Amino acid sequence: MNKNTDRVVLAYSGGLDTSVAIGWIGEQTGREVVTVSVDVGQGGEDLDVIRQRALDCGAVEAYIADARDEFATDYCMPALKANALYEGTYPLVSALSRPVIAKHLVRAAREFGASTVAHGCTGKGNDQVRFEVAITSMAPDMDCLSPVRDLALTRDVAIDYAEKHSLPIETTKHNPFSIDQNVWGRAIETGFLEDLWNAPTKDVYTYTDDPTYPPLPDEVIITFEEGVPVAIDGAAVTPLQAIQELNRRAGAQGIGRIDMVEDRLVGIKSREIYEAPGAVTLIEAHRALEAVTLERLQRRYKRQIEQTWGELVYEAQWYSPLKRSLDAFIEDTQRYVSGDIRMVLHGGRATVNGRRSETGLYDFNLATYDSGDTFDQSSSRGFIEIYGMQPKLAAARAERLGEGAGF
Repeated sequence: MNKNTDRVVLAYSGGLDTSVAIGWIGEQTGREVVTVSVDVGQGGEDLDVIRQRALDCGAVEAYIADARDEFATDYCMPALKANALYEGTYPLVSALSRPVIAKHLVRAAREFGASTVAHGCTGKGNDQVRFEVAITSMAPDMDCLSPVRDLALTRDVAIDYAEKHSLPIETTKHNPFSIDQNVWGRAIETGFLEDLWNAPTKDVYTYTDDPTYPPLPDEVIITFEEGVPVAIDGAAVTPLQAIQELNRRAGAQGIGRIDMVEDRLVGIKSREIYEAPGAVTLIEAHRALEAVTLERLQRRYKRQIEQTWGELVYEAQWYSPLKRSLDAFIEDTQRYVSGDIRMVLHGGRATVNGRRSETGLYDFNLATYDSGDTFDQSSSRGFIEIYGMQPKLAAARAERLGEGAGF
């Protein structure tokens, strides 16, 4: 058999479904399975433990990638520069991680001689689209496979298969939530949350404490250079460290809890719970610094670009030509987004209360109403005359034609 058609690379989490998928793919397709586990800051089990489980479940190779810094720098930071919030609310927690995972899937497929890449997504969600579009955008010659969707690997079948084959994985029919998490945040869905009237219970949350009973206010200073956080309270940080530190501090204050109904790419409205304390805090700080440093028209236009950028990433277009073009625009806007933002973290809110920047456009002498004001107020009269000329002419025309506003 041709080696290039003899193997399947499987995105492997170490959980029940993907553990069963190793043997299931082999039985259904006759191919060997190579697993790929990518650390994007999701926590949980040690990746060496997950690697060994994959081998014990029948994988011929188990590829491990520590992509935490790569994910934070190359995926989360572009999202921060774009102030990316899908439908104005969701900070793209899962959507951002899929392209980097897909990148390592393709890399492993090339290394281990596979022409097919498999994932554990269902046929109802966004992630199947994100994985497969990302994979074929990088490797148009590769095929994609979803055991759950394409090979009828339902959860009941997976549990029965694991028990029959004594796989080293816990099996249970009671799992109330579907959870995906990484360093940028945590996504929770299904179970009783599918009833839109049901409020989330305390056990839904892990990254955030209850904001109803917060600890004392926590004041933090975030330093940015060209749109990227480089220090917290004066201590230098990498992008990954900045996210982790603010996950801890903002999470302790209950910041970043989101409960929304969103429009999925596949046409379904879905109720989602998110926790993204670090992401929400950083975006709030970044927006405040842009208010000081971006020129008015540039900032206004960027807000339109931000919405489009977020929609593209949500809808599996990370590698699209349009996204690449928008990246160039957003990157150019960040040239002067440097300075310090002071925030108070408390009771579920990250509130900006201080700003300073050597590259800002705020001029105290122009803004002040006290002595030392350098703004020439006499210029405003002529400005207003010119600015209001078109509506004035339009109003005169309406009056002339008997179409007055009726005041």
